[in-house]
Amino acid sequence: MISPFEYVIVLISIILGMGITQIVSGLASIIHRWEKVKIYWPHLILVILVFLIHIQEWWAAYDMRDYAYWRLPTFLFIILYPVNLYILSRILFPISWRGPVIDLKKFYYQNYKRIFLFTITLDVLGIIDNIFLSGYQISEQIVQFLVLAILVFAIGRRSSHELLHKIIASVLMIIFIVTLILAWNIFLIQSH
Repeated sequence: MISPFEYVIVLISIILGMGITQIVSGLASIIHRWEKVKIYWPHLILVILVFLIHIQEWWAAYDMRDYAYWRLPTFLFIILYPVNLYILSRILFPISWRGPVIDLKKFYYQNYKRIFLFTITLDVLGIIDNIFLSGYQISEQIVQFLVLAILVFAIGRRSSHELLHKIIASVLMIIFIVTLILAWNIFLIQSH
């Protein structure tokens, strides 16, 4: 007999796996068409960041193993994060890879508002999850609110200023790396 956690983690893992598949397939498409693709490094940073967030979400899901009770509404809320991540991983790449040149800079600027909107949604879902399911206080979520402010600012400005987008991509990656380093012991799985 499987535990309730083992039962619910299957669907979460499938959705996260689908998102990872989208990212890896997108990168494989870039490599396959290497001579036709113009790489844009802020876009590539976001692709790597979304991949890492998929892994982090799968890793963090293990913390739910001790939940004594599972209710469908709670599970439906929890599943929103992986579903949103999947959608984000899908919109990071062009639907069609046809044409003489695939310009990922042009693609990025045509789609950055959608990408940022889904990233904002991830951040908001994370804040709500942290408060209601993980028991964090609002004051303990400075990083999440910083990311939210950066992305809302970027969408609100409606700016295609290249320097701004390079700074945003760099800052988001730095925040992820610093958080990973500072939360080193939080991201720990050990035997009971």
